[in-house]
Amino acid sequence: MSGSTCPYYNLAVEEHLLHLVEDEECILYLWQNKHTVVIGRNQNALKECNTERLATDGGKLARRLSGGGSVYHDLGNLNFTFLIKERDYDVDRQLSVIIRALKDFGLNAEKTGRNDICIEQRKFSGNAFYRHKGRCYHHGTILVDVDLQDMSKYLHVSREKLRSKGVSSVKSRVVNLKDLSSSINISDLKSALVRAFAEIYTAEPESILDRDLDSLEIKKLEDKYASHEWLYGKRMKADLTLNQRYAWGEISIDLQIQGDIIADVQVFSDAMHETIAELMVSCLTGVRFQQGAMVDALRRLEGKVEQEVLDDIIALIKTQEIW
Repeated sequence: MSGSTCPYYNLAVEEHLLHLVEDEECILYLWQNKHTVVIGRNQNALKECNTERLATDGGKLARRLSGGGSVYHDLGNLNFTFLIKERDYDVDRQLSVIIRALKDFGLNAEKTGRNDICIEQRKFSGNAFYRHKGRCYHHGTILVDVDLQDMSKYLHVSREKLRSKGVSSVKSRVVNLKDLSSSINISDLKSALVRAFAEIYTAEPESILDRDLDSLEIKKLEDKYASHEWLYGKRMKADLTLNQRYAWGEISIDLQIQGDIIADVQVFSDAMHETIAELMVSCLTGVRFQQGAMVDALRRLEGKVEQEVLDDIIALIKTQEIW
């Protein structure tokens, strides 16, 4: 459990723990951020968050390693991360820890869609995922008593996304657990999660202490997460922007053209696939600005990107008037 409420430190510890996890081991990391908007790895910070208002109010913007959409954190929210080797990775088992813990408070939760946990069809937890060199993590939020006014104040949620969810605002999609069970609080929830973790994984958990962590490595990672480059990325003037929302998420592709060559590419997305942006940038940069050449380049991503996602992006390219 982290004692810090700084998002850059907490994300650094999370990444460091990923490097530490061993075979046949699962780490449960519990942490909280104070007054923070966390965006997905491939999102456009300025589009997703009212960054100026957040900074004026003393809040922080953070970007995580995993894909998916933006979330608001305050001390009424508890974050969890399961870190595990890929061979033992089991999202359903991991989520069962959350679901089991909530039964202690008389709450019956269920997984819905690809990355939400809901009670009575209202979301209290969004989840995201990251894989790297045979190691994985699965992390998410648990809204206990979050300020939903602040959530609406800082997050920009596209009308297309809300329409696809069949709701009219970000607040109407979510619920605080405190509104469903007056007995729940962060401290008791942490204890319930540890008990459920021991029950589901049939082992007594051992605590990871500060002395078990590499403080220099964590400081290096913390500096990365706090850097302007990581938070905002490059600024690029686009000659053509392609944008579309699909069932798997929204994607925006900016192309800078020199002559008949794609000189630069920038991709923003809230898709769960965390490397989709860098893969597309790599395969399209330097390719002729010609429909057939672009489609051929994208087809080289088969097996690296979900086929549904790749097919939709190729179809988007084919709808454009690109010679």
